[in-house]
Amino acid sequence: MSDVQPPTAERGSTGPEAAAPIGSPATGPSGRKRRRQPSGNSRAGRDLPAAIGVGLILLFAILVGLFFAPLAFVATATVFGVIGVWEVSRALEVRDIHVPLIPVVAGSVALPFSAYLGGTEALGFAVVASAVALLLWRSLDPAEDATRSVMSGLFVMLWVPFLISFALLLFQQPQGSFKVVTLLLLVVANDTFGYLIGAFFGKHPMAPKISPKKSWEGFGGSVGGAVLVGVLASVFLLELPWWFGLILAIATVAAATGGDLAESMVKRELGIKDMGTALPGHGGVMDRLDSIVFASPVAYLLSSTLVPGAM
Repeated sequence: MSDVQPPTAERGSTGPEAAAPIGSPATGPSGRKRRRQPSGNSRAGRDLPAAIGVGLILLFAILVGLFFAPLAFVATATVFGVIGVWEVSRALEVRDIHVPLIPVVAGSVALPFSAYLGGTEALGFAVVASAVALLLWRSLDPAEDATRSVMSGLFVMLWVPFLISFALLLFQQPQGSFKVVTLLLLVVANDTFGYLIGAFFGKHPMAPKISPKKSWEGFGGSVGGAVLVGVLASVFLLELPWWFGLILAIATVAAATGGDLAESMVKRELGIKDMGTALPGHGGVMDRLDSIVFASPVAYLLSSTLVPGAM
């Protein structure tokens, strides 16, 4: 994790998000001059070769764990969750909010493994135990703004490791490996088709005050691409009716978009562009997990209620 740099202010972003003029169109909200977008970046500001390379490496590592080393997959998901917790905690320090990292990281390890080894009951117990441990930790080590510290710790723990634990619950179901693969394919389809359509045809922002680059045209591209992937995956990977893939795709896009907007809202409130720089071309780990953590509970609940024998 040594390559993760402190969160940087949004003055380097391009487009409407950084275009609030103070004196001239070339200045951002802080009044400082905006940096030019590197020539190697795409229209949306990504370094596409780096983003694709990192994405393929991560995908390969996850697939190996899913099909050949289940505990390695659980460990990988846990590590990503811990890094995500660390990134969010460091970002909150911009507003002088200090998360008790030791109990929160301990909970971030306990939640995914509890979900995988013990199911929903064990996950629920781990959440309660982690919350109690956080309260006791802050009680034994009091600090200023203890209430805000405890609440921020609970927020971070529920946002990242708790939600990502639903992917481990999904993994434990029959055909769990293929269900997780389908979930990841849908999230990738959501990002890829939304990015391509939005970059070339996006004209109507969904939430201009939160994420000006996310457009309704891009959202339509996400839905179309995810539906195609979802139907094919449902029929050929999961051997389920096509309509399950249709429902799963639409629900996943809605959840993933909500997760993306939620993280954008937090970053905008904190005045940062990315949660970190751990993944070249992607930003921080949380910049990749934002969609997955919201989509995982949706995929688990749909699979549990619509697929016979899933529970």
